[in-house]
Amino acid sequence: QELKFLFSTNIITNHSSMDLTIGTMLLVLAIILITAIVIKIANARVTFDPVCTRPPPPVVNSIALLKLLPTLCTKGPEITMTYLYNKFGSVFTVSILWKRISFLVGPEVSGPFFQGSESEVSQGNFNEFTVPMFGQENGFAVDCSTRMDEIRFYIDALKPSQLRSHVDPMLREVEDYFGKWGDVGVVDLKYEFNHILMLIASRCLLGKEVREKIFGEFYTLFTEIEEGVNLVSFMLPYIPIPVNRRRDRARIKLTEIVTEILRSRKICNRIEEDVLQKLMDSRYKDGRCTTEAAVAGMIIALIFAGKHTSAVVSTWTGACLLTHEKFLDAAFNEQKEIMRTYGDKIDYNVLLEMETLHSCIKEAGRMNPISFGLVRQAQKNIIVRTKEGVEYDIPKGDTLVNLVMLTHKLPHIYKDPKVYDPDRFRSGRDEDKVGGKFSYGTFGGGRHVCAGEAYAFMQIKIIWSHLLRNFELKLTSPFPKTDWSKYALEPKGKVMVSYKRYRVPGI
Repeated sequence: QELKFLFSTNIITNHSSMDLTIGTMLLVLAIILITAIVIKIANARVTFDPVCTRPPPPVVNSIALLKLLPTLCTKGPEITMTYLYNKFGSVFTVSILWKRISFLVGPEVSGPFFQGSESEVSQGNFNEFTVPMFGQENGFAVDCSTRMDEIRFYIDALKPSQLRSHVDPMLREVEDYFGKWGDVGVVDLKYEFNHILMLIASRCLLGKEVREKIFGEFYTLFTEIEEGVNLVSFMLPYIPIPVNRRRDRARIKLTEIVTEILRSRKICNRIEEDVLQKLMDSRYKDGRCTTEAAVAGMIIALIFAGKHTSAVVSTWTGACLLTHEKFLDAAFNEQKEIMRTYGDKIDYNVLLEMETLHSCIKEAGRMNPISFGLVRQAQKNIIVRTKEGVEYDIPKGDTLVNLVMLTHKLPHIYKDPKVYDPDRFRSGRDEDKVGGKFSYGTFGGGRHVCAGEAYAFMQIKIIWSHLLRNFELKLTSPFPKTDWSKYALEPKGKVMVSYKRYRVPGI
């Protein structure tokens, strides 16, 4: 499960007020890279297998890295890593002090990264900072076997047979929310999508007790947990600074709220159709029931992982569609055709027929992935083979970074990769499938593929289907740049859109 504990807060200490300049921010990123390796990775030196005949990947030493700092600070991480990829190939190692980070670009070298077992390629302790956010009885606070059981709980709760029951609640939330918009107006898509997706999460994941009674309190507490993701908390998750104390108080209170709901359902013998109920009824492989604290932590983690991801992808989808008239028209015409066939009725099967809209969302995610790269640690020597047939042996102990963003821009996989072209995913082209497994990594892949991918696409399609049917939209702010100051890469600044309410004609 690549639950993607994605981080929606500013990289220093404040979610909304801190706005670093690009140069300063990128320099901070460079410092973070060095510091994170020294503090977070085990201190054992790399040892090479003396009997291995394969060479290690080419190494970018510290002097070369220092020369690249001006490029990093002025042009950004993507340009810097693209330069290294063009110079060294699809596998290369950055050596800082006595630590090594091996970068992987492209599906050809990604198999061991995505498919390796925990004993081969581990998530390590990179997510330790999530423990005080979600508690001691779930996630990265528990052993790998228990965590794998939790992943199974998520998969079972979000499988298609369960998702069907969430369509109507999602539709009601979307219709009620956008029904409160005026006939004309200007909005910030980032704000709107964050809010509506939190409403959906509270209804479908947590249940009606939260949505109907205490949504405002839950939203405030959840925001305080989100604000607990910052540079200091990432490096020192238990340091008692104010933002961490608020995070801890919020988690305790949210746990109490969820626990009260669980106990109330048990006392009243009430069963609900939401993910909280599924987690509550789950059993570990050894027969144990899930505890109240574990369920509370899992549901908070699931909302944290999914809400922000969907909000960011929804926003990028809007920015792309509203600057590409051809595909905006195609998505609009698809809605007209679906309405001619089904009227206003939308169910799970109707959503599956929205192939054009699905491709538009997927392409926005390809061009603007939530994560620059995914991180693992090699527990054993890892052998990778490039598309040119060259084999490298990545030594045990290396940190592995799969550069998803660069893979998404490879011209031998995606034609004109810098061009927004949703048709690349349509039948007949299928560039991501033709390019090979792991060509598309917005939702991870392999053993740790995101269990919420189908859920995410479903809620984003419901939102954009409604908007396309009921509003004429126009992007009034410039097309957003990527905000590199966030852990979860999102559009920088506000994404302002004007709207005018209308009804699709002729239906």
